[in-house]
Amino acid sequence: MLDNRPTLPPEIARRRTFAIISHPDAGKTTLTEKFLLFGGAIQMAGQVRAKGEARRTRSDFMKMEQDRGISVSASAMSFEFGQYRFNLVDTPGHSDFSEDTYRTLTAVDAAIMVIDGAKGVESQTRKLFEVCRLRDLPILTFCNKMDRESRDTFEIIDEIQENLAIDVAPASWPIGMGRDFVGAYDLLHDRLEIMDRADRNKVAESIKITGLDDPKLADHVPADLLEKLREEVQMARELLPAFDRQSFLEGHMTPIWFGSAINSFGVKELMDGMGEYGPEPQPQNAKERQLDAGENKVAGFVFKVQANMDPKHRDRVAFVRLASGHFERGMKLLHVRSKKQMAVSNPVLFLAADRELAEEAWAGDIIGIPNHGQLRIGDALTEGEALHFTGIPSFAPELLQGVRAGDPMKAKHLEKALMQFAEEGAAKVFKPAIGSGFIVGVVGQLQFEVLASRIEQEYSLPVRFEPSQFTSARWVQGPKPAVDKLANVNKGHMATDSDGDAVFLTRLQWDIDRVQRDHPDVKLTATKEMMV
Repeated sequence: MLDNRPTLPPEIARRRTFAIISHPDAGKTTLTEKFLLFGGAIQMAGQVRAKGEARRTRSDFMKMEQDRGISVSASAMSFEFGQYRFNLVDTPGHSDFSEDTYRTLTAVDAAIMVIDGAKGVESQTRKLFEVCRLRDLPILTFCNKMDRESRDTFEIIDEIQENLAIDVAPASWPIGMGRDFVGAYDLLHDRLEIMDRADRNKVAESIKITGLDDPKLADHVPADLLEKLREEVQMARELLPAFDRQSFLEGHMTPIWFGSAINSFGVKELMDGMGEYGPEPQPQNAKERQLDAGENKVAGFVFKVQANMDPKHRDRVAFVRLASGHFERGMKLLHVRSKKQMAVSNPVLFLAADRELAEEAWAGDIIGIPNHGQLRIGDALTEGEALHFTGIPSFAPELLQGVRAGDPMKAKHLEKALMQFAEEGAAKVFKPAIGSGFIVGVVGQLQFEVLASRIEQEYSLPVRFEPSQFTSARWVQGPKPAVDKLANVNKGHMATDSDGDAVFLTRLQWDIDRVQRDHPDVKLTATKEMMV
């Protein structure tokens, strides 16, 4: 973070674009709800656990998400909070959808990591954290579910420091836990935050005090807990680093807040923290140069495509992160890949499942552009400059299966549906060089179920997935003669992906070793940049 960059226009500087990451069930959807509630975007948070219709949380709109209570597609929501404009990008927490999450993290400037007070750092959290680290994203941590039995506060902090190799600075300190949890002490502002158990949708009250010796504390906190609090905070101040914004912005330190999202406790403090300390829209990297958010000309990139958000209209919405400039509805932008001008006449902003037309947007905002398949992940839109944004990854799938339409006459329909999902990034679709049919690759087993159910719902086309002899896929890179030579000898292994790039399908690690031995000029890679 260099301080010699020009200051951003106030409208851009007040934007905070971030994602919430967590292991499944740590409470991410609930926290998202409360953010929207405090941001005034929704009137009543939809309890995720409630019965029947009431459980339709506002950020999960796909039928399967509502049935299973998991977030499968990353949606983006914008709302005002105090003087700030928050752009919150929800990410799927389920490990089978990690690729979508990785890509979402290319579009944000910071992340909030939610961990469960009883479970600490879980496997999925670790994976997502690594991606944040690759991008040097500043991370704020929220330790959730303090109103249930949870682990010792120092233990939780230790585990984060050791597992994730990052300094942890407590922003608040919990008072009691489980049934005895009464609230937290705000270390950054010397305030006492008391939790109201009666009304879950009420913001906790703050009591301004002067330090931990203030006699007012005894009116609100039972004596034994107060003594423990004083002792622990003194230890914490001696043993743990104080919060340092520079270190946080560079990705070396994470401030941690303790609370209970379901009881709306600690959420507002976390939001204040994001506003006060979080990064303003950051420069974005393109192959040609670095783009500063304050530049006058509009530029942005597509990091996600969501098909059939509204089943009544076969629409596809491309989510675009604006990297610079001030966008106005109706603007003509250059679609860099096709070199064509595109009039963006009906861009949308999302407030959970509601969309409204975006009359304008600024760098840092995320807008949705409805289109009929012109826009793909990785595409750049600019006011004329040919830019290619970098760092949007595509990963080799870990599970491959063949797919057939229940009705053989509908093979063409199936191809169309599969291509749609491939462009959306929901699955990899490979067309083998020999034989008919397609091979679909995904990161986790659950995705096959999601695909089958979506193809049936959105295209009224029952399909079945069948085991494939192949276990993984690698992109083939190298000079054309070398690639052709490899392809001629290994026809049974060759396929093309939805972009037409050559892919080598493998059964065993031995296949990969053999290619590397016999074809030294060819490189097999497990990732490819979504470059256009």
